[in-house]
Amino acid sequence: MSGRSFSVRTASWQNDRQALQSVRVPVFVFEQKVDAREEFDDIDPICMHILAVDQENRPVGTGRIDAHGKIGRMAVLPDWRQHGVGRAILLFALDLARSQGMNRVYLHSQVSALGFYQKSGFKGFGDRFHEAGIEHLSMELLL
Repeated sequence: MSGRSFSVRTASWQNDRQALQSVRVPVFVFEQKVDAREEFDDIDPICMHILAVDQENRPVGTGRIDAHGKIGRMAVLPDWRQHGVGRAILLFALDLARSQGMNRVYLHSQVSALGFYQKSGFKGFGDRFHEAGIEHLSMELLL
């Protein structure tokens, strides 16, 4: 099913909350069993959000980056995985970071996604840890 068409754009919590939640709830809350109180936090309103949508403008993926360069809440709906959506969101986040004058970004990668981030040049550091009941590793990329 390659060649699926989607686009990626900036989003804001104030204007796009429902669209962002329509991806994050099924992926994090239902699929990965993250408590919704942990998933939606106090920095959502102040982060730069990224939204991937299909040709009918239906949300298919999300991500966010905060003012310190932390990328997070990367999620793609199951039917859209392996179609480049996650990579497009990540590249968009890196462009946003550069446009804000950041020279480094970092994230907490789920261990199952380490290879995804390594392909984009991220390097792991520190020890593995649990966040929301899922094993993670901190990773960084110098821009």
